[in-house]
Amino acid sequence: MTTHFNLRSTIIAVAITAIMLAVAGCHRGSEGAATASCLTDTKLVDQNGNTVALTSLKGKPIVVDFIYTSCPGPCLMETAKLANVALRLGNDLGSKVTIVSISVDPEHDGPKQLLDYSRQQGADEKGWYFLTGGPGDIDRALAGFKLSRQVEPDGSVGHLVDMMLIGADGRLVREYNGEIVKAQDIVDDVRKTLNKGGAA
Repeated sequence: MTTHFNLRSTIIAVAITAIMLAVAGCHRGSEGAATASCLTDTKLVDQNGNTVALTSLKGKPIVVDFIYTSCPGPCLMETAKLANVALRLGNDLGSKVTIVSISVDPEHDGPKQLLDYSRQQGADEKGWYFLTGGPGDIDRALAGFKLSRQVEPDGSVGHLVDMMLIGADGRLVREYNGEIVKAQDIVDDVRKTLNKGGAA
């Protein structure tokens, strides 16, 4: 009985350790260094109907946020903030830096809705991807960032105010609260990341 209990305890401890390591993946470790890539091999679809594998975005720093087109407030504010970031980046957007906005409401956000949204918000810029996909694909993409979406029983979607700066190697450089971070602070961090070669 004791042996059985010890074996079960060991299995549980190993499982908990594995979960903790997985959760630590995209986020920073105890010494401040990101421990794994945030970009899974999940394939999503952009606002123009093109398939985009998240791993294909490696090679440049990426600013990521999470929106949905029917969002009544926070998403509009975050998109406006990133439009300000895009303006300040100028020609570096697309050539040296990428912005990615991932829909957390794939049940309602198709490429057309995302394209309309990007145009309405002045965010239809080269180098800025608005991504959607099947619900399972979105969930897998979010899991890479150690996030999950919340869908209420009435179908409404919970807000994710997280913004992240991802290095060229796919690892987390900086996390932000999208509601309070200033556009210039994001731009400054992007510039520092570019000066370091795009990695954390």
